[in-house]
Amino acid sequence: MTPPAPPALPPVPPRPLRVVVCGTNFGRLYAEAVRALPEQFTLAGVLSRGSAYSRSYADRLGVTHLDAVENVPDDVEVAVVAVGSTVSGGAGSELAGALLRRGVHVLQEHPVHPTELLAQTRLARAAGVQYQVNTHYHQVEPVRRFLDAAARLRAVEPVRFVDTATSVHVLLPLLDILARALGGVRPWSLEPTDGGAAPGSAPPAAGVRGLRALAGQLGGAAVHLRVHNELDPHDRDNQALLWHRVTLGTDAGVLTLADTHGPVLWSPRLHGRRDADRRLLLDSPAADYLDQPSTATLPGTEPLRQRDVVGGLWPQAIRRALRAFAARIDAGADPLPAAQFDLSVARIWTHVTGRLGPPDTVRASEPRRITAADLAGDQPADDQPDPDEAAEDPAEPYTPTAEFFDLVAADHVGRNSAPRVVRALRGLDLGRGPVVEVGAGTGLLTEAVARAFPTVEIIAFEPAAGMRAVLSGRVMRDDDLRRRVTVSPLAAPDLAADLPDSISAALVCGVAGHLDAEQRRTTWRVLAERMAPGAAIVVELMNLPGATRIERARLGRADLGEQSYEWWFEAEPAEPAKPGLPGKGLPDGSPLDSSPPNGRPPDEGLMALRTTWRVLRAGEVVREVDDTYQWRVVDLRALAVEAGLAHGPPDESNAPHATTIGTLIVPHPSPSADPPCPSAEGTTR
Repeated sequence: MTPPAPPALPPVPPRPLRVVVCGTNFGRLYAEAVRALPEQFTLAGVLSRGSAYSRSYADRLGVTHLDAVENVPDDVEVAVVAVGSTVSGGAGSELAGALLRRGVHVLQEHPVHPTELLAQTRLARAAGVQYQVNTHYHQVEPVRRFLDAAARLRAVEPVRFVDTATSVHVLLPLLDILARALGGVRPWSLEPTDGGAAPGSAPPAAGVRGLRALAGQLGGAAVHLRVHNELDPHDRDNQALLWHRVTLGTDAGVLTLADTHGPVLWSPRLHGRRDADRRLLLDSPAADYLDQPSTATLPGTEPLRQRDVVGGLWPQAIRRALRAFAARIDAGADPLPAAQFDLSVARIWTHVTGRLGPPDTVRASEPRRITAADLAGDQPADDQPDPDEAAEDPAEPYTPTAEFFDLVAADHVGRNSAPRVVRALRGLDLGRGPVVEVGAGTGLLTEAVARAFPTVEIIAFEPAAGMRAVLSGRVMRDDDLRRRVTVSPLAAPDLAADLPDSISAALVCGVAGHLDAEQRRTTWRVLAERMAPGAAIVVELMNLPGATRIERARLGRADLGEQSYEWWFEAEPAEPAKPGLPGKGLPDGSPLDSSPPNGRPPDEGLMALRTTWRVLRAGEVVREVDDTYQWRVVDLRALAVEAGLAHGPPDESNAPHATTIGTLIVPHPSPSADPPCPSAEGTTR
């Protein structure tokens, strides 16, 4: 089955098609694309299960929120179903079927099982409407240019082999891209090369199934396919290590799609000519063929920032898909013949996934940030570390001193932080979901909030194992807390997996300064998109004018039995090092010295903090424990700007050098307000 020719784009209709978008995850990208094509489409509503976020999002767009298909207005002509289908554990196919029966054209987000795809297409034919599955990635600009180049290459050179790799998350679109690049799917066969090829045979042993290999043919070309077969069932949009990598081998050279989002590379085959004596011509004028680049990047496929991918390439591709679907509607052709190519690809997909076996279950996590510059290295040879010297892993922040934390922090939280945080929460509607505490530490503030609001549930995030052990023990000892407090080990900004769709408020106390700007922006977005207008994120910040030296001083002392415990603190401006350390904040009473830091300018408010706990018996030091952190000096106004939120007046204590409590407020929508940018939270479709 050959891929269908793209339909001619329709003339501007006499009036725009009225569209309902189902779903507010990737559905937001579709909603924005609809709004970007006002001559062809009008966004008439958003259909979802009815979370607070979805209702708020519809309000911000100025459209009706719908919670059932039967509530869709009769004048709606098109529905975009951006909800997972049955094969993904969602209700997308059920929604699509109900809309088709109402005579609504449906564009459904992939993947869809071929049985459902065929049933929906037959429904569309019976209702006299159009139905199509959008595999999306063939519309992404670098892939489009790769497919155009593949067609030109095939016209002059047959494809001898295909080497390709992907993740199971985006396997169906890869097969769609391959079939388009090769001009069709038949003949085809793909079977595992790493065991388990025969139906019913045992799969590879657990722990070695992360990358599976299959081989065979597609469209008559030899194909070698590798699939990263791991999935987090609770976060299906993340943990894809490979996207779409495709290499087409011909006698003239190799055409490579290095990644879905570029670049596309042409590597002409290196062929050495020989003289009469069969010697290679390498340096003579006759070797002019060596003047061509060994590899060239096709124009328009240069790699972009990931922000430009999700905010540029993806919306552009969705607009193309919408315009193409409008062309199908305008043509009014029988949807069943047009669906044959999609059905063929979907059947190959189900065959391949059956041969792969179930994906290994993993837990998606924020990846370590490594740049090309990091890998290139810039140290002189003499400064390279000795590979024989094993570096010790640094201790997890806050864990070394977790046992001491409550000795003085209890007084600080009880007198300073907790009353002002509770005051900030009293003006909010706490009936929309749990209160989320990011960086809960040992649970001092958790307990104070729970006591002040005896019906509120709390999700307490604390990544440091030592602090979390104290937190869990505090919750476990109290029957009331055990019923209402959920403890999570996730760290900001990687919170989404343990967050519900709707939350009442969030507490980010003594944490913001430990995150870099990008991590903070992600944290604010992940929290705010689950809040209703008027809800707030309560933050606690160190009240400092900038990166400054804080001379070593004793901040507190406590006695337990025969031992005394002293807490010492010091800080100075620092160079950037390890971003994203979790944190708790600085108690009031810290002595500040604003003198210049040895003439060295501070690096955008970045400070190195050091705490020391001394344990004494009979006046003699018997033990000393150090811990170090980084802190970025930020103020409430700057946080509000980077979060795109409003802020309330800061609550500043009269105590010397005490912390500042502030609120970042989710604004109420206004009819003239621009909609927010689509989220990049989920990065695989």
